[in-house]
Amino acid sequence: MSIGSFVFMLHSHLPYYRKAGMWPFGEESVYECMAETYIPLLNAVDDLLQEGLQAKLTVGLTPVLCEQLADEHTKKGFETYLTQRITAAEKDEAKYRNMGTAPNPEYHHLARFYLNWFKSIERDFKERWGRDLIAGFKKMQDAGAIEITTSAATHCFSPLLEQDDSILGQYKTGVANYKKFFGKDPKGFWLPECAYRPAQNGRAGVDKWLYEAGLKYFFTESFVIQGSKSAESRRMIGPYGSIQHIPTRGVKDSGNDTFEAFWLKEYPVAVMGRHEQAGYQVWSADHGYPGDPNYREFHKKDDSSGLHFWRLTSKNTDLGAKELYNPETAANQIKQNADHYVGFVQQALTDHLKETGKPGMIMVSFDTELFGHWWFEGVSWLKDVIRKLKTYTAVTMKTAGEYLEECPPERSIELPESSWGSGGHYQVWLNPQTEFMWPIIHSCEKRTIDILHKYEGQKPDALTQKALDQLVREKVLLESSDWPFLVTTGQAKDYATERFEEHVERFNQVADMLESGKIDESKLAAIADIDIIFAEIDTANFVLAEKLPAEAAASHHITQLN
Repeated sequence: MSIGSFVFMLHSHLPYYRKAGMWPFGEESVYECMAETYIPLLNAVDDLLQEGLQAKLTVGLTPVLCEQLADEHTKKGFETYLTQRITAAEKDEAKYRNMGTAPNPEYHHLARFYLNWFKSIERDFKERWGRDLIAGFKKMQDAGAIEITTSAATHCFSPLLEQDDSILGQYKTGVANYKKFFGKDPKGFWLPECAYRPAQNGRAGVDKWLYEAGLKYFFTESFVIQGSKSAESRRMIGPYGSIQHIPTRGVKDSGNDTFEAFWLKEYPVAVMGRHEQAGYQVWSADHGYPGDPNYREFHKKDDSSGLHFWRLTSKNTDLGAKELYNPETAANQIKQNADHYVGFVQQALTDHLKETGKPGMIMVSFDTELFGHWWFEGVSWLKDVIRKLKTYTAVTMKTAGEYLEECPPERSIELPESSWGSGGHYQVWLNPQTEFMWPIIHSCEKRTIDILHKYEGQKPDALTQKALDQLVREKVLLESSDWPFLVTTGQAKDYATERFEEHVERFNQVADMLESGKIDESKLAAIADIDIIFAEIDTANFVLAEKLPAEAAASHHITQLN
């Protein structure tokens, strides 16, 4: 008899890096995640399947990431990247093996480890997955090992968009993109940045557009379901560690918990909240597993080869004092951490069953790139957790869709304005550093609608239709939540600002052509060559048939939660 359900959700997303720089921000970020996260994850799911175990992971793949992974330019660039990594490892292997009378066995061992590792990734990419990772994910979904969810086209921050046309267009493009790659309609949706806005001031909430796009469920943060019970500042592993995370203060305990899913009150869309402690055990930079001293140090690389030769050592150790990494010691630590997590999940569900008399659900959600890329050992840990949960416990792993089908919500809930960001509201994306972006975004939204209305009821010629399609592509690209996020965190402020301004410039170039009726075919082709994304884009999805009464601008309703 099952004591409860465990839903493990991985949200996979990267900004649109195609032909937009290489390093430290640009295409190499995609290649690193392909090598360190996406291929190892597919391998782990397939390995378990060969053992007779379905991983039952819920894997979110944003449309903008799918487009890049399926793109031939990305595939060729990735193969070049692997060749370079293998060559660098070969040079280090030879260097540390042939150091005259004093070879360095520890460095030599690590160089050989990386040489074999990169060669295996290259072999798996070409032979195991046929250079097509999206097809690999589809294969795993068709086999019942995973469930894939979609997201907004370019991971827009929904509550801050001014036009509902933009929100619905982003969501419908995400649905169409999923159908193109995976052959069916999606059920699940990752709400970008967990950013939610209810109906207010006569304007429909985000939930209406999820429903209109045909989506069945999404995910949110712990405090959104249960209220804020803490004001503790927390550091996270990965890119989000750049933000000081402080849960919303002053929000009362709601009386709800995250051991069940809920219906939204207005629409038949379900929401699942992350189990706070089960998530904290993994993503916490101070107390989570990835901070173990034996695991590989992410930030320190060899000056010449770029290989990671060092371990974390301690969270207070300067980079210059890091000790050498030992893969075998790390492997033993993985087993210990997996044992602990399996025991934690089992105990939490057992306690809930004893307290309530009915099986509960634990859902955890993480950025996929945490596993393998930021936490090098993370995929191996996850594989061990899945195997042990399925083999030794009475916990049932389910995809989010399976859980909701078997255990539909019994209660409804009203969600507040919220996001996963610091303070639980919108300030990571709207603040003095990023406020210049939003009037520009809103202007582009309005200009798009005006242009699309101009051509409404007509059948544009082929060139004009290409321009209309490209206009909408540039619009969704400039709406990406990544640009204000990267500015706020300071990780890539100049890069993100430049990317945002480049998309705005290309948007305006295409808009000028359409408004003047003079389309420069060569200039349009040059723009499309850079931003070749969403071939299936439908401009009709970006103009609502009817406007809601008293629609209010998003910029007038950015208030803090009290």
